[in-house]
Amino acid sequence: MADETLAALRSLMASHSPKLDALVVPSEDYHQSEYVSARDRRREFVSGFTGSAGLALVTANEALLWTDGRYFLQAEQELSKQWKLMRMGEDPAVDIWMADNLPTEAAIGVDPWCISVDTAQKWERALLRTKLIQTTSNLVAWLYNIRGSDVPYNPVAHAYAIVTLAAAFFYVDKRKISSEVSSYMEKNGIEVRDYGVVSSDTALLASDQLASTNSAKETGKTGTTVSDNSVEESRNDLIWVDPGTCCFALYSKLNQDKLFLQSSPLALAKAIKNPVELEGLKNAHIRDGAAVVQYLVWLDNQMQEIYGAAGYFVDGEVNKKDQPRTAKLTEVSVSDKLEGFRASKEHFRGLSFPTISSVGPNGAVIHYCPEAETCAELDPNSMYLFDSGAQYLDGTTDITRTVHFGKPTSHEKACYTAVLKGHIGLGNARFPTGTTGHILDVLARLPLWKYGLDYRHGTGHGIGSYLNVHEGPHQISFRPAARNVALQPSMTVTDEPGYYEDGNFGIRLENVLIVKEGDTQFNFGDRGYLSFEHITWAPKSKKLNGCGLSSPEEVE
Repeated sequence: MADETLAALRSLMASHSPKLDALVVPSEDYHQSEYVSARDRRREFVSGFTGSAGLALVTANEALLWTDGRYFLQAEQELSKQWKLMRMGEDPAVDIWMADNLPTEAAIGVDPWCISVDTAQKWERALLRTKLIQTTSNLVAWLYNIRGSDVPYNPVAHAYAIVTLAAAFFYVDKRKISSEVSSYMEKNGIEVRDYGVVSSDTALLASDQLASTNSAKETGKTGTTVSDNSVEESRNDLIWVDPGTCCFALYSKLNQDKLFLQSSPLALAKAIKNPVELEGLKNAHIRDGAAVVQYLVWLDNQMQEIYGAAGYFVDGEVNKKDQPRTAKLTEVSVSDKLEGFRASKEHFRGLSFPTISSVGPNGAVIHYCPEAETCAELDPNSMYLFDSGAQYLDGTTDITRTVHFGKPTSHEKACYTAVLKGHIGLGNARFPTGTTGHILDVLARLPLWKYGLDYRHGTGHGIGSYLNVHEGPHQISFRPAARNVALQPSMTVTDEPGYYEDGNFGIRLENVLIVKEGDTQFNFGDRGYLSFEHITWAPKSKKLNGCGLSSPEEVE
């Protein structure tokens, strides 16, 4: 199917005026979302690759797919022979590849609504040619305190926002707005406009002609597209644009000499949770933890009953017996059961991402997504990894556990213990105010490095408050972007090191943490110190911790 799509795409490129030498197909939608709705899975449609991160480039003779280390194995399995996998960090980046392989006057096609200003400008610099705005949906949802259901697993609406000191505009499909929401918006001085007029309104903003049709109250808030003074007050106002998330289509309508290009102030404000959000997150994780424990107990009983396994909560070294089976457990059937336990909890609104339920070698595919028709059966003699989360009205959750229901090998135990030590080492850290996640990342990797092991993904990301499961601008990672924003009290962040052995197994452990003031004996330089509060409640495997933990602090 993907090969037929590729042939049809090349035919369209050849008949296009002008003829396209290359077509770039990003993963993002019109809001630069990480997770996209079915209609926006263009890269997946073109290439057949289902991972959440990547970029496809098609020419008359080549088809290339760029993705990061989380998806190398998955891409190798899903791409047809007509496609070449480009490994990010190893192979040339897409802009370098285009500069080296395309003619000087090549016509390159890309949807300008799907790439950020940063990306467009980076490509322009690499290609030495010129051609190529945005408010991310979750920032709009947080700014106006609304939620929606336009994107699976993410309670957001497809929407934009323009905010000035005198007015606030909300661009959305008006058919989806209830009378209650309309009254709320009007009460708070927010003018609701049709989704499709954001482009023309941006042009009006650029020419100082954008004005509210009602007597909107001054909000005093800053948005991703912000005017420092209202149209009525000043003709010399600047417009704040976040070049990392604003799509080029809107950016190109603005006067360059009036732009203030910097990361949106909303992202950091959203990341630092208020007391109500923190209380909600803690309560949501208590309920979610209860659901996960119910799941583990149920799964343990099923593995013993159906497969004669020794059990997750049992220290037995061997399975009880081999017995005829009249039923079976699959990666999909057990993940459905986990969703059922969560659905029984108060305020449950759905999953926060597709559950990763993976047995044996499938666990090595970092973002593996099982399908009912092709998924594997659980095996009492193999590792089982599940990474899952839920959306509750008061908070978003994300948890990963790795278990074994039979007799793990000494190698599996050693690898698990190294991951566990890194997980504990990061979670127990105390660090000076101003420390970034780039510095802390090494704490999770040190026990693995001791054995010459590592993992190809970041160690931690922020968590939304009944919003997206992945949230910035902070992160814990080896990647340079983790240097940009220091961790601050009341931020949330995950702690999820792992180890993946292609063809054998995958291991990952994940808790959600809240950054808090640290309790230290001293306070060097009066800087202040920070630490973490764990809010995830679910047991880890004692059976897999075969090498033991070395200190009372680790055991605790």
